[in-house]
Amino acid sequence: MTTACDVLVVGAGPVGLTLANLLGQQGIDVLVVEREHELIDYPRAVGIDDEALRAMQTAGLVDEVLPHTIPDQKIYMVNGDRMILSEVNPTTREFGWPRRNGFVQPLVDQVLLAGLDRFPNAAVRFGAEVTDLAEDADGVVATLANGETVRALYVVAAEGGASPTRKRLGISFEGETRPTDGIVIDVANDPIGTPHAVFGGDPARSYASIALPHGIRRWEFTLFENETEADVDNDEFVFGLLAPHVPDPSKLDIIRRRVYRHHARIAGRFRHGRIFLAGDAAHVMPVVGGQGWNSGIRDAFNLGWKLAAVVKGLSTDGLLDTYETERLGHVTQMVAVSLGMAKEMTDHDPQKAAERDRIAANRTPEEREAQKRQAFKPQPQFDQGVVVHTPLPTFKTLPDRDVPRLAGSIFPQPTATDADGVEMLLDDATGQGWRILTWNNDPTAFLSDRQRAALDRLGARLVQVVPKAQLPWARKQATAGVTVIGDLGGESGLQAWFDARPVGAVIVRPDHVIAAECLAQELDDVLGKVFEAACIA
Repeated sequence: MTTACDVLVVGAGPVGLTLANLLGQQGIDVLVVEREHELIDYPRAVGIDDEALRAMQTAGLVDEVLPHTIPDQKIYMVNGDRMILSEVNPTTREFGWPRRNGFVQPLVDQVLLAGLDRFPNAAVRFGAEVTDLAEDADGVVATLANGETVRALYVVAAEGGASPTRKRLGISFEGETRPTDGIVIDVANDPIGTPHAVFGGDPARSYASIALPHGIRRWEFTLFENETEADVDNDEFVFGLLAPHVPDPSKLDIIRRRVYRHHARIAGRFRHGRIFLAGDAAHVMPVVGGQGWNSGIRDAFNLGWKLAAVVKGLSTDGLLDTYETERLGHVTQMVAVSLGMAKEMTDHDPQKAAERDRIAANRTPEEREAQKRQAFKPQPQFDQGVVVHTPLPTFKTLPDRDVPRLAGSIFPQPTATDADGVEMLLDDATGQGWRILTWNNDPTAFLSDRQRAALDRLGARLVQVVPKAQLPWARKQATAGVTVIGDLGGESGLQAWFDARPVGAVIVRPDHVIAAECLAQELDDVLGKVFEAACIA
């Protein structure tokens, strides 16, 4: 028996399920196959960031995800004497959501799985293992362990770091694996009860103690080379690990315990013809940075709108090459940062730990503030791909000021109003998909009929941003097909964003990345260049 679909996703983890939801929204026929018979329920990620929550918002699932999070979760990095080395507590809402959030991954995965019930064109099959992939000129045929076949236009392998697909394709997975393992212990009825997380760089044995939603506490400990999985199954051994942290480990309600490896690896390529790697199949990183799960969601968000555009015939296949072009550089940075943090906090050399403590003690207030706001986290910034960099004029009165180039970065999401003055997050006010935002101007005044027709085919949104005070007037004057929204002002408002750079128009991709920014009069020409970069047919 042969099943047909537009996109076959291998792996029902968070990346595969997120991608399937995004494709389902776009009317793409998507099938997810998972070799296990149910969702994985063992301990994995514990942190979801603002970019990932915005992706959940785009997928229409954020309201279901939020009950399983701890917003604005603070992290203390401490040494063996519990002296605070640094504090991570970013309170920005630049993208509309808290930058750091604790969460229970299995419950969020369940939300993603249930989300597919919304789409008649999306399906999941558990107990379905892919044993072979054969590509031809028209697509890919996947053979399942039971002998069935699935024909798809494209395949996305999101089946984890041990990815059989990656190995089958002969794609390298370069990097390193730490010589020692770690143990995760999840406990119900949190015996500590504090809302924050602590990462302990104790040279005697490094650890993490993390508060999770619903009264769950997670501990992670580094194991030494002479300690094995058999030790982890021994209650006395586990109680010994926990004894420095709670009065009586024997009274803990342990939900689960599991051994894991510290990997830092990146696939040699993310695309092989019609087959793509995403999530851990494409890259793995140490858990200390809390970015493994989030990096996989970025993969799904970047690849989802591109696959939908190509399957629908809106863009040519060349658009899919930009997935690797855009994601590889950023994930390489993220792996390096996570690896550096892991080595800093899990090094058991007392001399190196003492040097780390000395450096931390001598940080300036500015350096401490940068740590606090998580400035060490690389933000996505694409120099190539679906990005057009336009020459920007400088402010002559400020010769030493660098005009920030934001094309290729993520567009902010402040609170704004719809045309009726109702306050909501920007993406809800404008709608999703391709968007053109102009400050105060009617965008149609700067667009040719040809570009308007192309925007209509894309289902793009034309957005006129005005100060809230102008809403009654602007709404009456609005051109058909133009969405008018009101800016609330303030440091985080859209007026402040436009004030900071000499442009009056911005072109935003479906994944909220700025494709280009320009003067209003340049809009038609720059839009044409964006369409060219996006291989729009």
